Amino acid sequence: MKKCIVIGGGAAGMFAAVMAAAGGLSVSLWEKNEKLGKKLFITGKGRCNLTNDCETEELFRNVMTNSKFLYSAFYQFNSRDLMAFFESEGLRLKTERGNRVFPESDKSSDVIRVLEKKLRQLGVSIELNRRAQHLDVENGVCTGVTDASGRRENADFVLLATGGFSYASTGSDGDGYRMAETVGHTMVTPRPSLVPMETEENWCRELMGLSLRNVSVVLKKGKKKLYEDFGEMLFTHFGVSGPLILSGSAHCGRLKDFEDVTLTIDLKPALTAEQVDGRLLRIFEENKNKQFRNSLAGLLPNKLIPVIIYLSGIDPYKQVNLVSREERIHLGYLLKHLEIHIRGLRGFNEAIITGGGIRVKEVNPQTMESKNIKNLYFAGEILDVDALTGGFNLQIAWSTAWLAAKSMLEVLEDEL
Repeated sequence: MKKCIVIGGGAAGMFAAVMAAAGGLSVSLWEKNEKLGKKLFITGKGRCNLTNDCETEELFRNVMTNSKFLYSAFYQFNSRDLMAFFESEGLRLKTERGNRVFPESDKSSDVIRVLEKKLRQLGVSIELNRRAQHLDVENGVCTGVTDASGRRENADFVLLATGGFSYASTGSDGDGYRMAETVGHTMVTPRPSLVPMETEENWCRELMGLSLRNVSVVLKKGKKKLYEDFGEMLFTHFGVSGPLILSGSAHCGRLKDFEDVTLTIDLKPALTAEQVDGRLLRIFEENKNKQFRNSLAGLLPNKLIPVIIYLSGIDPYKQVNLVSREERIHLGYLLKHLEIHIRGLRGFNEAIITGGGIRVKEVNPQTMESKNIKNLYFAGEILDVDALTGGFNLQIAWSTAWLAAKSMLEVLEDEL
C-alpha cells in the first residue's frame, strides 16, 4: 500500500488525511502538539465558522490574494460539498448572518471530534508530539520526512499543511516555511492579516470596549480608497478592532508604510447629511435650555458623547440655543465623517490568519503538488492565499486539502 505523510494536524492536515485514507492510501498524520486541531478549536471565538454558504463565485470575491490559483480547488470542492461532508458524519450545522456556517452546538470541539473519529475509523496513524524537521528529497523527488529526533520515515507522498505564523501558541511557528525553503521553494514574506489596527488618536483608547453596530467605514491611503464596508467595529486600548476592521486590514497588509492612512467612520449611514442636520435641529429645539453636553443622549452611545463634544470644538457648557449654525453643521459633518489616523497593524499574535507564504507560481493549482519537487504537496494557510472573515479562509483549507488528496489518489490510480 502506498504511503502518505501529512505534516500538520490542523483543519487542512486532518481533512487531507481523511480524504487520502478514504481513497486507499496508508496515511500517517504528524502533529507536533499534544492534540489535533488546536487552532481550529479557537476559531470563530470557539464556535468555528467552518465555511460560508455561498455560491462558488462568491468564494473567489472574498479571497484577497491569488484567487485564480484556487479555481480548481473551489470548483471541485466548494462550501456546499464541505457542509454535505460534515452533515453526513452527523454534525448538525446552522447558517447565520452573512451566510456564516457554524456547528449547531456552537462548539468547535464538535468539528474536531468528527474529524478525529473519521481519522480513526479509516486507520490513519495519528502521531502526536512528533515534529517534522526536514523533507527528504532525492533527485527532485520527496521520498519521506525526518523528524526532530533524527528518525526518518519513507513515504510515496508528503503533504505540508503546517499553517502560518498566526496564533503561535497553537504551534504556528513557521516550520513549514523553513522546510519548504530548504528544498528550494520561495517564500512571499509572511505578514499578519485579519488583524486589529493601531491608531494615532488617544481618544480611541478612551473608548476602549465600545462596540459600534451598523456603521460604515472607508479606509484610504491619501486619496486612494482601499476598502469600504458596513457592519460592526470595536474600540480597544490600542485602537480599533472588530469585523469591519479585521476585513479592512486585509486590504492594507501589503502597504510599505502607513503614512496618510485614514479610517473614516459614518456613525449614521442610514441618514443623509441633510437628514442628520434635521435631526440635530429637532434635538436642539427639544433641549434648547440645556447645556450642550447634556443634549446628545438619544443620539449617540454615552461613552462616545464626550469624545464627539471634544472633537466638535463646541463649549460643552454652552446653552444649546446659543450653538451657532456653523457649529451645528460641523457637528453633523463629524457624525458622518469621524476620522481616525492608522499607525499600523497589530502583530501575528493577534492575527487571525497569515498573509504570504509559499509562492503559488511554484505550486500546480490543479493538483496542489510542488512544481519543484515531485510528490510534495501543500494545503491551507502555508500557501500565499488569504481571504476575508466569514469562513472563507477555512474553506481554502478544506478545498486545497481535498484537491491535494484527490491528486495523490489519481497518481496512485495511474500507477495501478
